[in-house]
Amino acid sequence: MSYLSSFDICASGMSAQRIRMDIAAENIANVDTTRTEAGGPYQRKDVVFESFGEGSFAEAFRNAQMGKGFHTATKSGVRVSQIVADTREMKRVFNPSHPDADADGYVEMPNVDVLKETVDSMSATRSYEANVTALNAMKAMAQKALEIKV
Repeated sequence: MSYLSSFDICASGMSAQRIRMDIAAENIANVDTTRTEAGGPYQRKDVVFESFGEGSFAEAFRNAQMGKGFHTATKSGVRVSQIVADTREMKRVFNPSHPDADADGYVEMPNVDVLKETVDSMSATRSYEANVTALNAMKAMAQKALEIKV
């Protein structure tokens, strides 16, 4: 792995966590949406991450032992592979005066749990901050390397 690829890895992590935060915000914004364009209540969405690039640590270690070094032509990091709909059951709430109530007076509400979305948002924020911290540490190392006089 080249030194500069560390910046790409952190940037990909920051981008993936930003998307995760956007999806959590969308879920919270639609907590009361009972009618969508597709019909029915809003379905909670979730983000699936995947790694890409160099491969495993074992592969990098093998390459180093064989004298190939850690340099590769491909970038490494994490990305959002897909955004999936949560298939859990919708909540049924008794509200006969609601326009979307069925014959028994129940309304299907989105399967969004605000507490879970809040925790996901906090987790995404902390992960984003960890990537920023790593990025700043690499930036500081690069700056110190430039200050070395040979």
